[in-house]
Amino acid sequence: MTAWSTVVRATHLTTNAAWFGGSLMGAVGLNPAAEEGDDARERAAIADEGWTRWGPVQGAAVALHLLSGVAILADNRRRVRHHRPTAVAVLAKTALTGAAVALGAETYRVGAAFGEAREAADHDEEARAEARSLAGRLRRLQWVNPVLTGGLLVLDAYLGEQQRGFAGLLDRPSHRPG
Repeated sequence: MTAWSTVVRATHLTTNAAWFGGSLMGAVGLNPAAEEGDDARERAAIADEGWTRWGPVQGAAVALHLLSGVAILADNRRRVRHHRPTAVAVLAKTALTGAAVALGAETYRVGAAFGEAREAADHDEEARAEARSLAGRLRRLQWVNPVLTGGLLVLDAYLGEQQRGFAGLLDRPSHRPG
């Protein structure tokens, strides 16, 4: 393995960790914390500020994750082509990644619409109903990316295990030397 391969793999894993961790933090921490605001406008502003600050980091992580994934695939093209378990795992990773990107974009879109509806909800009954509807959808969507990106981490672990020799560093030797 070259130093370049190590850098690319490290980038791929750390960007996935940022994507996973940011999504999970939003679902577990930021979104529930925003509910502590005094009124709908303040709650929307808190959530919006948190996601506005995190958005560029998350976007860069996703972009670098995709680019490093392409580089890893190019580096491992023979292994993917000739080793069926690897090919299946790569196809699964590609599908999960595509789903995470698409559903992340949908979550962003729904979150933005929810913030707008929530701001108008104080004085507009229609906006209040729309905010309730979007809130339910957002509650479900906010868990999709941590699940999908967590699945990517599991598949990366699986692919890493495939590259080990017959005995890993911490495995007991199967026979005694000499």
